[in-house]
Amino acid sequence: MTNVSPASPPPSLYDYVAVIVKHRRLIAGVTLASTVISIIVVLLLPSIYTAKAMIIPSEDDKGVMGAMMAQLGGINGIAGITGAGLRPTKSDLYVTMLKSETLMDPIIDRFKLMNLYETKFRTDVYKLLDKNVTIKAGKKDGVITIAVDDKNPKRSADIANAYVEELGKLAARLSMNSAGSNREYLEERLSAARSDLGRAEDALKAFQSRNKAVSITDQAKASIEGIAGLRAQLAAQEVSLNTLRAQFTDTSQEVKTAKAAVSNLKAQISKMEAGGGASSSIPSIGNVPEIGQEYLRLVREFKTQETLVGLLTSQYEVAKLSESRDVAPFQVLQKAKVPERRSKPVRSKFVAIAFTLALVSSCAFVLVRDSVRE
Repeated sequence: MTNVSPASPPPSLYDYVAVIVKHRRLIAGVTLASTVISIIVVLLLPSIYTAKAMIIPSEDDKGVMGAMMAQLGGINGIAGITGAGLRPTKSDLYVTMLKSETLMDPIIDRFKLMNLYETKFRTDVYKLLDKNVTIKAGKKDGVITIAVDDKNPKRSADIANAYVEELGKLAARLSMNSAGSNREYLEERLSAARSDLGRAEDALKAFQSRNKAVSITDQAKASIEGIAGLRAQLAAQEVSLNTLRAQFTDTSQEVKTAKAAVSNLKAQISKMEAGGGASSSIPSIGNVPEIGQEYLRLVREFKTQETLVGLLTSQYEVAKLSESRDVAPFQVLQKAKVPERRSKPVRSKFVAIAFTLALVSSCAFVLVRDSVRE
């Protein structure tokens, strides 16, 4: 009968330690050599300094459009539109502007970055700036941080502050251009509204001169004044919608909110003019005599144009003010300072990682080699 030798037992922890001790000189040599090489490499790496600037977008300042919407005097509340969604964050917009070539061009020219980076094409400088400049917005607070890496600590701070300055100039210029377009549009609309008001006033005076006295109820007066107010607000809201469409797409929250307000105002006007059914407390215009209906139509037109002229005048004044205001729509939370210590490379961490990797690799090597030999 053939004798079968028993299987050899698996190596224990003691066996592994014995192999490592046996080849300790090799492990120590490899680890020491790798550590020395890592020290030499990290000393040759250039020191990088990081300067940070921080800004806070002014969410309560939406430029001319924000002021115009405020001048409407609660139209959104009347139309059943809440304030939610009317103040979307500007952080993403500013981050996009900061990363745009329009903003980077004056910075490249000011600091002569094409010569500094030794590049022939401006597009290469754009890529280097994207690599060396980190721009991000806080998800909770919306604070925008501009971090600039550079070999020169003073230059890193100067470039970070230059980003803030150029953003202020670009945002103010865009706001002023937008306000100028809005002012021209409002100027034309206001001129037309004043002409309509003059015609409505003349028609009402002519009617009153022909008919010395017209008897209408107080409820009818209240009804016509309410309708006139809503019609004026509707016209003003449509003006705001047109100006918003000139700046934003139809999918933006601003345009959607303005369109919803217009639809709700039209529904309320239709309901009031129809008398609102049997349950309405406001009497229908059709319930008054024929001469009274004519008088109410004239009064309604006059009141509508009068209220509209007042609303458009306020918007026009706001547009003129915004056009002349050269103020950045954000606040500087932190101006970039010259960094005192380098941010990269972290030499001690680099050497520690190299030492650990060399030690582990050399130990693994001798264990595998010994196992193959066995």
